[in-house]
Amino acid sequence: MAIVVRLDVELAKRKMPVGEFAERVGLTPANVAVLKNGRAKAIRFSTLEAICKVLDCQPGDILEWVDD
Repeated sequence: MAIVVRLDVELAKRKMPVGEFAERVGLTPANVAVLKNGRAKAIRFSTLEAICKVLDCQPGDILEWVDD
């Protein structure tokens, strides 16, 4: 079982640069890269809420469960 982070897809849809996104969410660009590349082991609900607010989306638009 794997959770796939689709943050790059949502950023591309909105043509939003990573730097702008990171600033608006309150993350460093390095931490955004960790999320985008699927290397994150956890995410705080407050961070997920901020991401959804900035991108005007639902958590399911960003996170997807994929059966191995």
